[in-house]
Amino acid sequence: MPGGRLTYEDRRRIAAWLAEGLGYAEIGRRLGRPTSTISREVAHNGAPGHYGADHAQQVSSDRARRRKPARPAEPAADEQQAELVRGFVDRFATLLAATGLPRMTSRVFVCLLTADADGLTAADLVRRLRVSPASVSKSIGSLEAMELVVRRPDPGRRRERYVIDDDAWLRAWQADTGAHADIATAAQRGVEIFGAETTAGARLGTMGRFFGRLSEQMSGRTLTETAVCDALTVLAALVHADRPLTLGTLATALDWPRGRTTAALDVIQRQPAIADPLALKAIGPRTYGLTTRPDRLSPAQRGALDR
Repeated sequence: MPGGRLTYEDRRRIAAWLAEGLGYAEIGRRLGRPTSTISREVAHNGAPGHYGADHAQQVSSDRARRRKPARPAEPAADEQQAELVRGFVDRFATLLAATGLPRMTSRVFVCLLTADADGLTAADLVRRLRVSPASVSKSIGSLEAMELVVRRPDPGRRRERYVIDDDAWLRAWQADTGAHADIATAAQRGVEIFGAETTAGARLGTMGRFFGRLSEQMSGRTLTETAVCDALTVLAALVHADRPLTLGTLATALDWPRGRTTAALDVIQRQPAIADPLALKAIGPRTYGLTTRPDRLSPAQRGALDR
């Protein structure tokens, strides 16, 4: 067919037309082929006066066999498994990298995550990931800083193994929880500096509430029914009094020990969602009052209510 390989029938026609004295252009036109195809066919497989279809077909077949690449040997089962593992590591590392973890650090982490209980050495990581020792060293340092990887001696050898132990997740969880609480505290400080009515203050207030609640949920701290009831009672007392009260005044009015009153105030401060939409505010030394949460009303809403 035009554009494909010349067939035996094509070559028989070329031989016949050459014998009749036709030129390459005319033969090409009759076969629907470029002139260059006909000229190369004759040059490679014979000559104008000595071109034979049988000889040309044999030469072309021999040449095609020589050009055909040898079929690659089937990879061994171990190599197939290694390729599957490398593919998984790369895909999983891509997902982790999307969360902000550097790509190489993600690959090292997933490689360790899928290793046996005794972990891997730096040389193992270099070989499995096909990267430089410097890349592995830098990634290990980052993972150690996040307390996701621990070093262990390799018995009988002067080197170390890297392991992800069972406590890694708890350490990572606790680190994230502490960071979220710090962000919430810093955001609240920003609200006090910029003012809740400003655009910056409103943004920081929303941010502080989000990370504060995230920290509370991740901390795993659960309150007993008694602790929640005491916190709500203190809030009710402050609302009823409609003025700041000292710790001593609250304890006396509620007929509670000071320790119980202090614990209730501490619950409200640690988990401000209990007081929502109000917020506990320290007025002075051991003196407390209530205010509205700055992130519950927009500046425009507060302005309209103040008119």
